[in-house]
Amino acid sequence: MITRDIAYECDGTSLTGYLADGAGGRRAPGILVCHQGMGLGDHARERARMLAELGYVAFALDMYGQVATSREQVMALIGELVGDPPRLRRRAAAGLDVLKAQTSVDPARLAAIGYCFGGGVVLEMARCHPELACVVSFHPGLTHQPEHDDRKIRPRVMVCAGVGDPLIPPAARERLIALMTEAEADWQLLTYGNAGHAFTDRTVDALGLAGFAYHAPTDRRSWAAMRDLFDETLAG
Repeated sequence: MITRDIAYECDGTSLTGYLADGAGGRRAPGILVCHQGMGLGDHARERARMLAELGYVAFALDMYGQVATSREQVMALIGELVGDPPRLRRRAAAGLDVLKAQTSVDPARLAAIGYCFGGGVVLEMARCHPELACVVSFHPGLTHQPEHDDRKIRPRVMVCAGVGDPLIPPAARERLIALMTEAEADWQLLTYGNAGHAFTDRTVDALGLAGFAYHAPTDRRSWAAMRDLFDETLAG
């Protein structure tokens, strides 16, 4: 496995992503990894390495150019991008461009995965990047979905949600289903019992937030579901 930081720029903002290349000298599928609300940290880097161990080329993009140190800063950084959708799309596309530029990546086999804030980002990318074979969204925030969205979705979509996630209440799940159906998407919504928000993050329990907890069984099961989708969509 080859790992390294990659500096790049979008709209005048300096960004630094993390590459984990497990291609082993061959052309391999490229997987974009989009981080949680705090910014690019250990969680996204670990997931990139896990993907590289499976033989993929993974690039954990940087949506902020910084890592948040407080919940207030997290909300401000998310708000800046969510409140400016074209800017959010450009940031995500810039990371995807870095992934595509890697000589070990097969540009015909691309996917994106995201966590929390990043889960919402990859759902947006599904409407903007038909070159993606699939997107997988782990415990995204879905409380501010639109009533309608006329854009079609070409990549296959998987959303992995904990039944106790306060950011994905039942009404939000139903809204997601309606939006995916309107978009004529090939979609899956996997809802896991006994799991809440951030179920993939071993460090989240320290925050003491209601409904936020690491849940090892759901972490394993959702990762296995992702791998099945990759086997279906990214096979050479």
